[in-house]
Amino acid sequence: MEKLDCHSTPRDYANPFVHEVKLTTAQRIRGIILGSILFPLRVTMAAIFFLIMWPLARLRLAGLSEEERSRPVTGWRRWLFHPIILVLSRAVFFSLGFLWVKIKGRRADLKEAPVLAVAPHSGFLDMLVLCPTQLATVVSRSENSSLPVIGALLEFNQSVLVSRKDPESRKKAVAQITERVTSNGYWPQMLMFPEGTTTNGSALIKFKPGAFLAGVPIQPVLLHYPNKLDTVRWTYKGTTWVEALWHTTSQLYTNMTVEFLPVYNPTEEEKQDPNLYADNVQKLMAKALGVPATDYVMEGGVPVSKLGSLSLPMESPARETLSLLRKDGLGASEVEAALGRVIDRCQSGGEDFKATADELAALIGLTETGTAVTICGLYSKDKTVDLRQIYLSVAALSGFVSFKSLLHTAFTLFDREGRGSLGAVELSDLMGALLGVPQHHTAELYAEASSEGQLTERSWFELDLDWRAAGWAESSEMAAVQFVVGYVTWREPPDALPAAVALALCLLLYWCMMGVCRIGWG
Repeated sequence: MEKLDCHSTPRDYANPFVHEVKLTTAQRIRGIILGSILFPLRVTMAAIFFLIMWPLARLRLAGLSEEERSRPVTGWRRWLFHPIILVLSRAVFFSLGFLWVKIKGRRADLKEAPVLAVAPHSGFLDMLVLCPTQLATVVSRSENSSLPVIGALLEFNQSVLVSRKDPESRKKAVAQITERVTSNGYWPQMLMFPEGTTTNGSALIKFKPGAFLAGVPIQPVLLHYPNKLDTVRWTYKGTTWVEALWHTTSQLYTNMTVEFLPVYNPTEEEKQDPNLYADNVQKLMAKALGVPATDYVMEGGVPVSKLGSLSLPMESPARETLSLLRKDGLGASEVEAALGRVIDRCQSGGEDFKATADELAALIGLTETGTAVTICGLYSKDKTVDLRQIYLSVAALSGFVSFKSLLHTAFTLFDREGRGSLGAVELSDLMGALLGVPQHHTAELYAEASSEGQLTERSWFELDLDWRAAGWAESSEMAAVQFVVGYVTWREPPDALPAAVALALCLLLYWCMMGVCRIGWG
């Protein structure tokens, strides 16, 4: 079975990772009046119901051995505690303003569809979907198990816990999920949010393959919030979870519709290819919602667009860095001089390319250390930043350095042993520095682009793309790529690279140069 229609291009619609609740003056005044009464009352009622559930949830597995806990709960522990927790769970959401939930379609039974795939994922209030699905088993971060009340409810649910930082934990979780959904009704139905993070609902982001690995039938489930104000969403940027809770509880009521679509039975090809299975279910659900299906994904806590093996940041760290430098009072000449100092530090002969926020502030000449801290946070999760990343991404975007010179500098910075070639890991690091986000899946690209297992600087420059044959020259973006590729290629091009590799390299060059074509210092 071939894939359905192609994913939409990244610039066809708004960023799905940003959401702001927009209020008129009248709505703001009304919210303040109602919120001052309803918010404390509703949150207090929800807290009371949670506190009642806490010990009851613990009692369900009390006294069981680890071996017994590894099997689904049956008997009196299920028929006694399950309906109580279900009613109390509905009471929590009722108290928060979800007075009724509209159900469309029919929920498939366990043997028809062992997995429920729910989208779009808008925020923590989506968990109300557990009530019409009879508290189906979920997958959750292992860190949540230590939270008061939530940890007890995850234990009650016999949830699959996974640590995103531990590869072994992910492997164990995959094995657990596969075992449960292929148990022929032994384990309860599983409910998953295949997007893996929350969005504003304007598009479906790329589905993660976890729910599709076992190749079993899946029932797609759509969540709708048909309200005048879109208050429930909590995304990467914009409205915080506290604001979402305030705005939602400040309404007299909040509508929610749970729509069960027909069960999706995978083809043999989809069973063998979980990514194909996930993509086709994503497109089916997007069509039912009337929104685009995209290749956007949250990777390492950063929104990116997946294109082949590359991860393209939706919000360029380099662009944000230049904006911060401007706000700090640095003009074009000061930024150019600062880049010179950064590259001098990188080429000083030391092996340590890392810098702390204080060191970065002194190196660039910032008046506010807070600006340096923010810049570090754009490129790294810890308190240090790789200066090569800052130099290469900002230099590519600012246009102070010729692209040919920039590629030469990039190659030499990552050719740590000076052997005149890059290994697969070094190419991955280099591309991550140019794009501003880590690149974890470049092995295939390296294998195609290298010659005899080596990627030399000469072959790096000789890469050319048969973009005209692919019909990409129609857009201004591809015209910019053609200019860049022509500029860095001084010899007859080699044979055309495979389409996937060509496309990845094409977008890499485009991403690095798009700022040069569109941003000025005037």
